[in-house]
Amino acid sequence: MSHSNVEKGILRYGWWSRFNHWLIAICFVALTLSGLALFYPAFFGLTSLFGGPTATRIIHPFIGVFMCFFFVIQAVRFFKANLFRRHDVQWARQIRDVLSNRDDRLPPVGQNNAGQKLVYWVFLFSVPVLLVSGIIIWQPYFAMAMPRELLRWGAMIHAYVAFIAIITLVIHVYSAIWVKGSIRAMTRGRVSRAWAKHHHRLWYDEIVRGEKQGDDTRLPATSETTRKST
Repeated sequence: MSHSNVEKGILRYGWWSRFNHWLIAICFVALTLSGLALFYPAFFGLTSLFGGPTATRIIHPFIGVFMCFFFVIQAVRFFKANLFRRHDVQWARQIRDVLSNRDDRLPPVGQNNAGQKLVYWVFLFSVPVLLVSGIIIWQPYFAMAMPRELLRWGAMIHAYVAFIAIITLVIHVYSAIWVKGSIRAMTRGRVSRAWAKHHHRLWYDEIVRGEKQGDDTRLPATSETTRKST
């Protein structure tokens, strides 16, 4: 599969999608590091990254609220693209072929495959739960007014859901590295037509037929569309 002519390929992610994605990613990494520093003594040294334990405790929830704002924008923007379809179920059933790189056996998928959609839905569940539970245990603004039992539940739920989100992020990053061209798509925005056709055939076909455009821009004219216009 050729990755040439990426600059003239399909715009998979526009500048805003990429900016929003990396902003959320940076915030989540900061939340992970600061959260681990506050949660477990072995990671206490990570507080030095944020100016000490007091500063870490102050900064952590504010980063969380800031990230949630941009996550809502991203979640709304990509909601339709992450609805599960029949071909996604078949793709998930053939997970052994996915892990074995037997792409020729996999059914064609749309803009996102079932794995990418699962990551979306895990975070769509996790982020609101982390926000609500985080507000409950947020000192000194809200925690002082909460019943002790609610604080215990809030802390436990926050820890468990954060663990799920962190594991999901690790899998997401590994998958992006594993599938050559994925990181380039989120840094440069564009993918080659061969890459789109190979990994997201249904999405590629929709673009060729003119039913969709690559994110927020138009495709360069193809030879087929040029012949039609002439």
